[in-house]
Amino acid sequence: MHTVTVSPKYQVVIPKAIREALRLKPGQKMQIIKYGGRIELIPERDIKELRGFLKGINTGFEREEDRL
Repeated sequence: MHTVTVSPKYQVVIPKAIREALRLKPGQKMQIIKYGGRIELIPERDIKELRGFLKGINTGFEREEDRL
C-alpha cells in the first residue's frame, strides 16, 4: 500500500509503481467517484486498447423457456 499527501491545491501524485502497473500517461484523463467513504480513480482508455479484453469470456447461459 502506498501513501500520498494532498497538496494545498488538493493535488496528489500517483506513485511510480502504480503509474507503471496501470500504464498511465501524462495528460491522461481519469474519472473520479466517491464510493463507500473512499475515492476511486478510473483511467479512461482509448477504445482501441479495449479490443480483445473479453477474450475467453464464458458466453454460455441457459435461457428461460419463454425467452426462446
